[in-house]
Amino acid sequence: MKSPLEDPVLFHAGPVPVTQVVVVTWAIMAALVLGGALLAGRLSLRPSRVQATVEMLVIAVDSQIRDTMRAEPGPYRAFIGTLFVFIFVANWSSLVPGVEPPTAHLETDAALALLVFVAVVVFGVRAGGLGGYLRSFAMPTPVMIPLNFVESLTRTFSLLVRLFGNVMSGVFIIGIVLSLAGLLVPIPFMALDLLTGAVQAYIFSVLAMVFIAGAVNEADQTRERKAA
Repeated sequence: MKSPLEDPVLFHAGPVPVTQVVVVTWAIMAALVLGGALLAGRLSLRPSRVQATVEMLVIAVDSQIRDTMRAEPGPYRAFIGTLFVFIFVANWSSLVPGVEPPTAHLETDAALALLVFVAVVVFGVRAGGLGGYLRSFAMPTPVMIPLNFVESLTRTFSLLVRLFGNVMSGVFIIGIVLSLAGLLVPIPFMALDLLTGAVQAYIFSVLAMVFIAGAVNEADQTRERKAA
């Protein structure tokens, strides 16, 4: 049985090896971009089923942002919504025969965690300015600067480990059961794996909201204290 940690090289672009996870990731991104462009060009006051489903998703994302971040969703909708949809589709790409979800590989999860880290910095700076964001690391006392900085790194690492561990373990278990029991027996495990994939997309997005909201609130408070 092939290990889910393996990432076979499909071809080379010059000296650069292009692996399966890269091809699947770019295929998912291309499909989402193309689907979004096609849907945007066909918006109607009488929505089709696809448009209605997307509108329900947007409403759900907005509601979750308001509940979690206690803020208007406008500035955060695009990032959080895209993050959730990509992880959801990536996790469910295992439905395609012969395809392993990109989120079962460390490099994809590291890139997603890095995006959240950058988003926390960007939204924090946008809220309190560069000075306000940097001063937030000194709250409540300058002694906390090293600990606050380490916390920002460790929570990013926790996102990576959480997503990779849950998705990879599902792929690994299904592979073992499939090799031992045949084709039909793993179906309940596959259904559970799909449910886990959806839940992990939700949890990853909610944690991203929590981290961004924390940075924004701290930057705002630091700016207000300085102004007072």
